[in-house]
Amino acid sequence: MGSEIDFMFSSTTAAVAPIKLGRLRAIAVTGPRRFSEMPGIPTVSEAGVPGFVITGWFGVLAPAGTPREIISKLSTEIVKIVQLPAVQERFASLGTVPVGSTPEEFAAFLRAEIEKWSRVVKASGARPD
Repeated sequence: MGSEIDFMFSSTTAAVAPIKLGRLRAIAVTGPRRFSEMPGIPTVSEAGVPGFVITGWFGVLAPAGTPREIISKLSTEIVKIVQLPAVQERFASLGTVPVGSTPEEFAAFLRAEIEKWSRVVKASGARPD
């Protein structure tokens, strides 16, 4: 980090090692709950900004028109992998909460994210350059 960072938002996965090594000082986590690996770090809501929750996420997407049976097979296998104890432990050590949902649940999540961030952008008055 070279003593050049005054303030930053980072994914938990990128910040865990520098925090544990004392190279970064965590002020708060942006998720809805504290990070189990570092329970002394409050959430942003607990630190004084109620309702502030931002979570990063990863998902597997397929091209439009992908046959339903392929989508179902991929989903089933991904959920099996995500539920493996070793995978759960690794994700937890990185501050990541694996979900492994159905394609329908993920589609609903994506719609909610688009709605949420559309409101934020509109309220901010941001305009594309």
